[in-house]
Amino acid sequence: MLLKISNLAKRYDTGTDHVSVLRDVSFEMAKSETLALEGESGSGKSTLLHLVAGLDGVSSGSIVVASAEITQFSDRQSAELRRKTVGLIFQQFNLIPSLTVQSNIAFHARVAEQYDAEWAEYLAEKIGLRDHLAKYPEALSGGQQQRVAIARSLAARPKLLLADEPTGNLDETTADAVLGLMLESAAETGTALLMVTHSPRLAARMQRRLTLSQGAVTEGSTAS
Repeated sequence: MLLKISNLAKRYDTGTDHVSVLRDVSFEMAKSETLALEGESGSGKSTLLHLVAGLDGVSSGSIVVASAEITQFSDRQSAELRRKTVGLIFQQFNLIPSLTVQSNIAFHARVAEQYDAEWAEYLAEKIGLRDHLAKYPEALSGGQQQRVAIARSLAARPKLLLADEPTGNLDETTADAVLGLMLESAAETGTALLMVTHSPRLAARMQRRLTLSQGAVTEGSTAS
C-alpha cells in the first residue's frame, strides 16, 4: 500500500468545546490508484488532505505514506515528504509571481531533483500552456493559473498526488482534459491520485469513490 490511514481523528479545541472534524477514518490506496473524495462543504475533505500532506497534526490514528508513519514527523521531515513524495494541488495556486510559467512548472521538480525538461514540455503542451510559457502569473486568468499549478505538481512525478477541487476554476471541457492528463500521468508514473471533488461526473472517472459525511468515510461505487 502506498497510503494507509487507520482510525484517523481530528479535533479542534474551540476554548469551551471540542469540535470533531474527522473520526475513525480508515482507508488504503495502492500505487497508481485513483480515488475521488466526495462530501458536503465542511465535511472535512480538505482537512483530511492537509493531514496526509503533513500540514497539520492528527488528534489520533495513523497515516502511513510510502511505508513511513508520518504522524510524528518533525516540520523538517514533513517538508521533505512534500518535496520528495507528496504533490499538492490546492485551491490556492501559490505560484511564484517573479517566475515565468515555464519556471513555475519546473520549480518543484528542480527542488525535488526530479526535473525532466521533456516531461515538463509534454505537460505544458497537454494542459494547454505552450503559448503562455514566457508569461508571468499576473498575465494569466484564474483558470490558466490553476493549470500551471497542476502542471507544476505533475512535473515532479510525486508518488502521491493530493488534489483539492483541482478543476474548480476550469470550464467543463478544460476540466475533462486536465483530469484526463492527471489520470494519464498516474498510470504512466505510478502516482496515486486522491482528489476532492464536488462533481459526480469527474468522480465517476476515478477507480474508487469515498464519501465523507459527519467525519466518517463510506466506500462508493467503482468507476467502470
